[in-house]
This record gives sequence, C-alpha cells and structure tokens, in this order.
Amino acid sequence: MSTTTRTDTQSPAPHIADSHDLIRVHGARENNLKDVSIEIPKRRLTVFTGVSGSGKSSLVFNTIAGESQRLINETYSAFVQGFMPTPARPEVDVLDGLTTVITVDQQRMGADPRSTVGTATDANAMLRILFSRLGKPHIGPPSAYAFNVPSVRASGAITVERGAKKAVKATFSRTGGMCTRCEGRGSVTDLDLTQLYDDTKSLAEGAITVPGYKGGGWNSRLYAESGFFSPDKPIRTFTKKELHDFLHREPTRMKIAGINMTYEGLIPRIQKSMLSKDKEAMQPHIREFVDRAVTFTTCPECDGTRLSEGARSSKIKKISIADACAMQISDLAEWVRGIKEPSVAPLLTALRQTLDSFVEIGLGYLSLDRPAGTLSGGEAQRTKMIRHLGSSLTDVTYVFDEPTTGLHPHDIQRMNDLLLRLRNKGNTVLVVEHKPQTIAIADHVVDLGPGAGTAGGTVCFEGTVEGLRAGGTVTGRHLDDRTGLKETVRTPKGRLPIRGATTHNLRNVDVDIPLGVLCVVTGVAGSGKSSLVHDSLWQQPGATDQGVVSVDQSAIRGSRRSNPATYTGLLDPIRKAFAQANGVKPALFSANSEGACPTCNGAGVVYTDLAMMAGVSTTCEDCEGKRFEASVLEYHLGGRDISEVLAMSVAEAEEFFGAGDARSPAAQRVLGRLADVGLGYLTLGQPLTTLSGGERQRLKLATHMAEKGGVYVLDEPTAGLHLADVEQLLGLLDRLVGSGKSVIVVEHHPAVMAHADWIIDLGPGAGHDGGRIVFEGTPADLVADRSTLTGEHLAAYVGA
Repeated sequence: MSTTTRTDTQSPAPHIADSHDLIRVHGARENNLKDVSIEIPKRRLTVFTGVSGSGKSSLVFNTIAGESQRLINETYSAFVQGFMPTPARPEVDVLDGLTTVITVDQQRMGADPRSTVGTATDANAMLRILFSRLGKPHIGPPSAYAFNVPSVRASGAITVERGAKKAVKATFSRTGGMCTRCEGRGSVTDLDLTQLYDDTKSLAEGAITVPGYKGGGWNSRLYAESGFFSPDKPIRTFTKKELHDFLHREPTRMKIAGINMTYEGLIPRIQKSMLSKDKEAMQPHIREFVDRAVTFTTCPECDGTRLSEGARSSKIKKISIADACAMQISDLAEWVRGIKEPSVAPLLTALRQTLDSFVEIGLGYLSLDRPAGTLSGGEAQRTKMIRHLGSSLTDVTYVFDEPTTGLHPHDIQRMNDLLLRLRNKGNTVLVVEHKPQTIAIADHVVDLGPGAGTAGGTVCFEGTVEGLRAGGTVTGRHLDDRTGLKETVRTPKGRLPIRGATTHNLRNVDVDIPLGVLCVVTGVAGSGKSSLVHDSLWQQPGATDQGVVSVDQSAIRGSRRSNPATYTGLLDPIRKAFAQANGVKPALFSANSEGACPTCNGAGVVYTDLAMMAGVSTTCEDCEGKRFEASVLEYHLGGRDISEVLAMSVAEAEEFFGAGDARSPAAQRVLGRLADVGLGYLTLGQPLTTLSGGERQRLKLATHMAEKGGVYVLDEPTAGLHLADVEQLLGLLDRLVGSGKSVIVVEHHPAVMAHADWIIDLGPGAGHDGGRIVFEGTPADLVADRSTLTGEHLAAYVGA
C-alpha cells in the first residue's frame, strides 16, 4: 500500500515591492502648515477636511501634488525642461511613496472660443472619424469635419532624383472643416466706430476716443500730422478716400517731427495693439474700452456652427456633425445607439461609453459644441473627470478640489460613485471636501485645523469617519448638524415678476420672486436656475428699479497687485491713519504709488519673462517681499509698520484697529463686514489671484454690503464653506433680510433651503428635461409635498 505524503506549503511571504502602500509626509511647512507629518494609505479614498483656510490645499495641492509634478518634470530631457516652468521644491522634510499625481481642479477651462466640451474630451475626435467613414456625401478624412483645421491648397515644383534629375509639378491639398469667414470661432467681431471717434470733432479737437490716443501724445500726433487729411476738419466731412486712409490704410513708412514712423489705419492698429491680447491681462480702462467697442455677432456664413459648407452637407441618417454637436448629450447618446454598422463597431462602443459617462456624471444636459470657457467651475471639473474615467492608467494619485461644488444632493451620490470607481481601479484618490455625504464614503479622513490661517495648519484628526464623529474636532462636532425648518416664515413685502422667461432651456416661465424675504432657487444641476436668476431677472422691467446687486464667483477683475485691502477700500483709511500718525503723505503707504520698492515696483516679487518659456517669479531681494521702500517701513502706527499691518489676518486687524493709537472706525467697519462673511482668516495683503471661487464671492459680498442695493442675488455662497461656517452664513443672510434687503440665493445646500422663507424649485430634470417650475412655496410645504427630488432630499435632511 502506497502512501502519499502531504507537504503543507505556507503562503509565500509578501513581496517587498508590495510593502510600499503609504504616502508619507514629514515636516510639511508650506504656507500655514506647522510641521505636519501624516501617512496616507495608497489605493484608498482619503478625504481632507477642515475649516476654510486650515491648510488643506497647502498640504494636498502645494505639497503632495506639487512635489510629484516637480519630480515628473525632472524626468524629461534638459531641452524639454527648458520649455517648462520650474517650481520650487515644497517646504517639507520628507515625502516618500509618491505616485504620479493627476490634479482635477475647478479652474475654468481655456476661454478660447475654439475649445468646446467636445474638443476638451475625445467625443469630438470620435464623431469626426465616424462621419468620415459613414457620412454621405463623403467629403474627406476626419480633418474635413474639424472646425479647428483650415483647408490648404498649395502647388509648386519638386525635384525627383531618379537617374537624371527632373523637376515635377506637384500640388498639395488638405481639406479642413473650418468656416473661412469666422475661422472656426462661430462668431465674427465688429468694431463699433462710434466708440473709436466722435465724428463731429476734428483730430485737433480730440476726435479719437480710444484710450492712449487722446491729449497730443504720439498716437494722436501720428494721425493729426500724417498729411493724409486736414487735422482741423471734422471727421464726418472726410471724403471716402480720407476716411479709408484714416481707418483702414495699410502700413506706410513716413517721417513725423523728424522721426521715422509707420502710419497705419486706426482699425488694424487697434486690432494689433489691443484686440489680439488676452483680455484678462489688460489694464482695467483698456478692458472697459474693448468691452464697449467690440461687438460679437453669430457668423452669417456658418450660422454659428464653425464648420464649412462641405462639413455641414455630409450626413448620417439626416444628421450632420453640426447637428450632432448641437444636440443635448443625452439625446446624442441615444442617436449613436441607433447606428448599427459592423465596420465601425469598436468606435461606436468607445463613443457610447464617453457619452454615457457625461450622462452618469450629471452633465447629460450639455452639448458638445458648448464653449469650454462658459462652463462653471464644477462643470469644468466634471468634464475633466470624464477624460480620466476611461483612462487605462492605474496606481495613479487623483487629487480633487471639492468635486461636489454646484451639485444638487441628488447628483452628489453619482459623484461619490465615480470617485469610488476611480479608487476601485487601483488608484489613490485624495479629495478636499466639506460635504458630509462625501466625507461619509471615505476610507481615511484627515481633519486639519483647529482654526484658519495662523490658527490652523495642524492635523487634528486622522482615521475613520466613525472616529471623526466621536472625536472632539470642529468637523467631528458639526458632521451631523441639521438645520431645522423655521416655525414661522417672513411675509413678502412685494413681488418681482418674471414673465415669459425663455433663456437657454427655460420653457416660457412665469414666476413671482418675493421681496423682503430669503428666497432660495434650487433644482438639479442644469435645470435652469442660473438662466432664471442671472439672465431672465435682468431682462424684467422692474429689476433695475429695485437696485439688484449680483454677487457671483467669477474672477475679480484686477491685477496681481490687487488684494483684499485694495479691493474693499480698506487701504484708504489705513493709509490716512499712518499719514496722520507720522505727519507725511498718504501716498507713501501705497505699494502702487510713492512708497513702492523701486526694484520690484511694489509687487513684492520680480517677474522674469523668459520669452519662449514660462515666466518665473522670485521674491524681491531688496524689500524681501514686503513691497515697500525701506524708509517707509520706519514709520509706525500702534508699533507696527505698513507691511506688518498688511500681513495681518482680518481678525487680527479688527483687534488692532479697534483700540489704542491705531483706532480707526472706518477701517473697523470694512473689517467687520469681512469677518461677517467668514473671511476672518484672510490676510489683508494676500493677492486676489490666490483666492478660491467661494472666497471671491464672499469678498464681493462684503464690499456690496456697504452699498444701497435693495436685492442681493447670491450664487452658491456655501461653496468652499466648512460645516461650522454655514451657520454663520445663515446668520449673515438673516441680518441682510432684517436690514430691509431682499436676498435671492441659488443654492443646493439643504441647510440654506431649510432656513429659507420661500423656495422656487426648478426641474424636474436637467437640460430640456428641466426649465420648468416644479414647486413654489415654503420649505415646510416642500417637505410635506415631497413631489420633487429636492423635496425628498430636504425631508431626509430635516428628518421629517
């Protein structure tokens, strides 16, 4: 009898390569971080939370993502690195276990009109291939359907070396889909001549009204002394030729006052010097002129489709590529499903997956021809996500900045599913977030604080969501906060009627917005809230009489020198207080005027333009970033110099200007408003370009609170607000209403809905499934009714 011996084999010891399962950060000191050391698990979903200004972005974006990007850049050749910015290494002792970081932020996508939702994802490229294969009539390769590709034809001689050399005539052609009239932009620009000159005046009387062409400078002398027309003759009496020379003449060399100059018609000269530049980089008065003088009209040749006639004529099932791009994406997905063609089956599958991702993520209401620059921050972030969902990359670190911004509670669940899908593919997902619904799905939570600015920058808690709830941190205590419905609501003092609103997807909406109360306009993303409040409201005859003040999250127009102190007018009383205390001129205490450091012109940093490379900014060595001349810093107020005052947070400055030698009631008033809107942690001299969308909105609100406006329109004021600060915001909204103002808030946060006096709910869906009023009434009625998605979520929130 044979016996078999069994050998117990133990499972092999884990491979050493699998032991690197943590991202270790030791001694992080970037911005306000105070020697932070943490360990983040890989291939898990980690949420970073904490009050606004506690250091979340400094840790996640500036330290972890910043160092990963720097190390990746170093792997490129020296030649390629020469064309890339060279960021400094973050202030951190050890960063270990990093993987490639992909940042999905809320920065608006490029404002180039040729960048659309379709071109920003792969959807447009796939549609072009589809039409080039199946479109009838066939007009050419995929480039023939691209509005970014112009048609090119060229001919010439080429030399063929085959035995004896001989020249052969050759022609080259490329078929593109770009409309020749608007060059693929969909709109043509026109200059309003009445904004360029006053035709009742002569050039000698200052007829040209363009900034920089007034008051006898070289620009105005060029035209007055050109000799093509009399400078004393009113422009309206110019002959046809004189007017052509004045407005359109091609460049001509000539001498004026003994100096060689190039004369050029006024219109091409303005187009080169002003209209070809980035609008946001212009000085405010030039930007204002361009806004007035340039008018945009839909291209008459392509009717705004950006495509040539050939590209529009080729169709599949009676639909051209222009029609397909103009469809709502959810409808386009259905149309693509109806195409059954085995020769392009893999392409159709990939296109369907991309379009379905749009619908899944809650962007099915967009169209592929929507300009990317018109998307909100949240929409732009979700569009970028679509690119990554289909990616075959794994073991990547994805970093998200408040992905739930602009999302209705109904849509947050979808976003959560997508974050978990990215994690389940084997990626590390880091999310900066305030919403309890997203914190709840985290595998690991890092809570920073305890306060903002200098009072933050430490890790208060690290662990599971249950541990956070049980912990005594600010976030833990407020995680289960619920705002109850109000027992009594205010009675409206009037109505602002909107009649027949049809902007975008609104369907002939009639609604009365109550005045003298807190009115919340809500509904799923894409249901028509912004179209109703921001567009239709202004078109109503009574809106301007009511003194409507709109406070949104768009970028604040100002230079990189602008800061909260200059924007709110706070710097004026501060300069006066310094001037009085020291017996000198107030202008000395302005970094944009006499007191500016001569080396950096008061910017605090020296910008070096490297032509073909990205510019580099370095802290000014003379003033060490303080922005002022050394002699100015010898003047003190209450024991502090002007640079020390600008380095204070709003809360510190409020205390400083509240008593003692520095007491200034005017400064106190402005600082009080900034603290009211939850910006107590901002430093007075922080550049406005570094503020988030929510911070920008609250800064605008603080400024407008001093105005006489009767109706305030706020767009998601809770964006970027910690749970603990939402209560403070509700108090502020109550104070605004209490002081006789009417407040209209476009908002998804259930706490703000519960606190409202009146709710207008749009829907029932997004895009053409929305655009209707599905509920008007008090929050209590909405909860009792539960007939809408908002009603269901609000009922669950208040525990009804």
